[in-house]
Amino acid sequence: MEHLVAVIDLGKTNSKVAIVDTANAQEIEVVRQPATSRTDGLYPCLDHQAIEAFIISALAGFSRRFSLTGITVTTHGATAALVDEAGELVLPVLDYEFDGVDNTWEQYSTVRPDFSETGSPFLPGGLNIGAQLYWQQSVHADSFSNASTIYTWPQYWVNRLCGDRSNDLTSLGCHTDLYQPDAATYSSLVDKMHWGNLLPPTRQSGRPAGTLSPAFARQIGLQQDVMVYTGIHDSNASLVPHLQAQQGKSFSVVSTGTWFIVMAIAGKTLQLDESRDTLLNINAFGQSVPSARFMGGRERELLEVSDVVSADAMETFLKQDNTPPMLLPSVVRNTGPYPDGKSTWLIEGRLVDTSNDAQLETTDRDCAVTLYLALMAAECMRLIGSDGPTFIEGPLAHDLEFAEMLSVASSRPVYISEAETGTSVGAAMLISAPLQSPRYTSVSLTSVKSDLLERYATRWREQMPSV
Repeated sequence: MEHLVAVIDLGKTNSKVAIVDTANAQEIEVVRQPATSRTDGLYPCLDHQAIEAFIISALAGFSRRFSLTGITVTTHGATAALVDEAGELVLPVLDYEFDGVDNTWEQYSTVRPDFSETGSPFLPGGLNIGAQLYWQQSVHADSFSNASTIYTWPQYWVNRLCGDRSNDLTSLGCHTDLYQPDAATYSSLVDKMHWGNLLPPTRQSGRPAGTLSPAFARQIGLQQDVMVYTGIHDSNASLVPHLQAQQGKSFSVVSTGTWFIVMAIAGKTLQLDESRDTLLNINAFGQSVPSARFMGGRERELLEVSDVVSADAMETFLKQDNTPPMLLPSVVRNTGPYPDGKSTWLIEGRLVDTSNDAQLETTDRDCAVTLYLALMAAECMRLIGSDGPTFIEGPLAHDLEFAEMLSVASSRPVYISEAETGTSVGAAMLISAPLQSPRYTSVSLTSVKSDLLERYATRWREQMPSV
């Protein structure tokens, strides 16, 4: 095969390396390991050494069996790396879930740009990279002063691989407070904090960044002339195949992972609501994309849903004599369309704390969680003016019950991806145009199933607070 790209895909839950055949927009093989954070240092941080060891091992294994034409990187957002002139970290890579960042919020708020400038909502912990950097500079000033470059997370790894010094637009346009989408430049925060000399030039994702360094080439067993390409924020990678295949059309993408990111292309024009976790993303081609999100994958993990539910189990659940149990938002608070909601179960008309759900059968709980996630995604779609068909990417793309409720709740046709890792395919497609588009399966329902889901969705929405 002549179009094989290795994609380093670093999520908050899993680290992956995928081999993508860009000619057919298909993954050939994927290896993964759980993503790990460390808590034994200055603050909770990502274990960059474990990640690097995994990347080298995976690429070395692939290099023995595949002839690679390129390497690229896609990662979760809200993560920055501060390095010195030698390219080494001057501070650990902060885990964005570290709530210690909130301790400098009052001071940070005096310099933080308005939502109208950045399209970046205020978020807790380190979810705004600007807030992370402010906290690091305030609390660890001496180490911070040794930094020569602030990298977005994909570009830290691109720099490690080939020495390129740049930042990708998609990660900057991901609720960082650092970027102005309308002006296509760094935000006023950068000037106020005098970070301009630390932030390198920006580059669109998928552009050549340089050839693999001799040191990495030796460790991996690849020739030095393998090209490394500018990285991309993972949710925006999921959007790439659709931007290429649906040119000029209205559509939405629901990218499922630790975060569920909903993105609307050519949708209805709405005023985004900063208080409900809507934002502007910047796509691979530098365009603003109205988006909304919630921590669906983390919520599913916290509720210990280990597998998808069957169609028979869901139909039995929906046909219960009493109103089937409902999960109300939000399991992870301070994020999503209902950030102030305290998650509860609604069981036979009574509210029950989510920590006390022993009376629920496991299957009933799993069905309710699946429907909850779809209803939350549909609300995200409403908040950003979604129009046209919806494409589901990521781990839950294979959950038909989730997809069916999303179709009913949003009143939109839904298609599910056949790829295991939509982010990897999208990142690779920026490097080499496919000969065919990725394959999707259309979601169709019987009228009986549709009516059952519609009734459930209506009752769930009746419980929602007016926000």
